[in-house]
Amino acid sequence: MNPAQTLPDNEAISWRYRAVTADGVISHGEMTAVSEAQVISRLRRRKLMPVRITPATRGGALGGELLSLLGRGRETRLRGRELTDFTRKLATMLTAGLDLDRALRFLGETAISPRSARVIDTLRDRVRDGEAFASALEASPATFSKLYVGLIKAGEAGGALPDALLRLADLLERERGMKATVQSAMIYPIVLIVASVFSVVLLLTHVLPQFVPLFAENGASLPVATKIVIAAGDFLTAWGVVLLAAAIVAFALVRIALRKPHLRLAFDRALLRIPVVGTLLREIMAAQFNRTLGTLMRNGVPLVGALRITEGVIGNTAGAISISEATRVVREGGSLASSLERSKIFPETMTHFLKVGEETAQLAAISLKAADIHEESSRVTIQRLLAILVPAITIIMGLIVAGIVSALLLAMLSLNDLAQ
Repeated sequence: MNPAQTLPDNEAISWRYRAVTADGVISHGEMTAVSEAQVISRLRRRKLMPVRITPATRGGALGGELLSLLGRGRETRLRGRELTDFTRKLATMLTAGLDLDRALRFLGETAISPRSARVIDTLRDRVRDGEAFASALEASPATFSKLYVGLIKAGEAGGALPDALLRLADLLERERGMKATVQSAMIYPIVLIVASVFSVVLLLTHVLPQFVPLFAENGASLPVATKIVIAAGDFLTAWGVVLLAAAIVAFALVRIALRKPHLRLAFDRALLRIPVVGTLLREIMAAQFNRTLGTLMRNGVPLVGALRITEGVIGNTAGAISISEATRVVREGGSLASSLERSKIFPETMTHFLKVGEETAQLAAISLKAADIHEESSRVTIQRLLAILVPAITIIMGLIVAGIVSALLLAMLSLNDLAQ
């Protein structure tokens, strides 16, 4: 490592690092900084000893993406269920009268995994060093999002930290429920696709080659369809592993390319234009926007501040840009609903609800009600998408298998004709 390594003009880029924790565990991750020295400083504040730091560009970025696809190279963090459990347990103990230090110590001692214990112990150390709870959380962005930190700041400012934690736990559970709905809906189609592709590859690379010597010995003139299928099998046998590796590398390169803002924006806009899928993404985005905005405002966060935090929660770049523009309009005294309506990113139903909330001065309550409606609409859309997707996959893969078998039967029939 070279601590003096600095980028021209103080331009911040991503750095990948490998560090060792106090108990000897290797930690991988990535952070944005203007110099290697800044990365080292931040790691030491986290009580990590740097081992290797490289810019996450070109080959380094590709290697990092490949490690990520293999499930490695990720910063130590609390996962979805762990974060929800941590939040609810902490809220319960603070409500019961325990102070924050004792509550964090208990949670660290009773953590299920050493990784969770390290995260909680690091958080407790920062609090014991005199940092505010929200500031301590902010130092671990891999675990605690801007939304999480924003709600905690509002709770600390209003002297209602346990209530803020309870609302956070409810919000996290709802978000996990939505993700679980989407993931559960996709399990069967993915399994069906994998099984179908495996069957086709098995037919082409193992079953069909058993008949090729028979065709060659009899000197039969094979139909064009059979020649094509045999050539496809030979190609997969010779280049299958290379194709799989190339697909993984291509996927990693696409992920790297999508880090560029203009490419990401074009990709996200294209996703929203896809029939059915775009409708589903809009409904999910609307549910996420309303749930986050309503929860933040109910906890005392001003509208402009809540919109800024919500902008960071929305994963779709086009949606985040429309919220950013709406934040500017609201700051200048304009209407939130009208600005979002002009962007044509969110469903019309959402903007109508927001108009009612603004007119009746009940934006927080109306947003939470709208979130329930959009979540239900998302579930219905997922069910419809699944009802279309599964038969379509079955029919397409069935036709492919039938084509391979038909090509084989045509060749067998030509052998029979030759024998007669």
